[in-house]
Amino acid sequence: MATKKNALRAGTLTAGTALTLLLSSPAFALTRDDGDDPGPGLSVAETLGLYVAAPIVLFLVIAGLVVIGDKSRKQQ
Repeated sequence: MATKKNALRAGTLTAGTALTLLLSSPAFALTRDDGDDPGPGLSVAETLGLYVAAPIVLFLVIAGLVVIGDKSRKQQ
């Protein structure tokens, strides 16, 4: 009995997720809306800098601050 409930729950969740993804698909993404004024695209270097280099630098800065804070606490 519990197996049937779990299977029904999994099927419902799968169907709901698939329906949500289907409804939110960008089917009309190429149709411009009124007032839609997209800017110029990013170059490859800008894209890599924004989505790869910047998060890595931010991570290293935060990790460095944590390490510095930890070392100052151990010395006291």
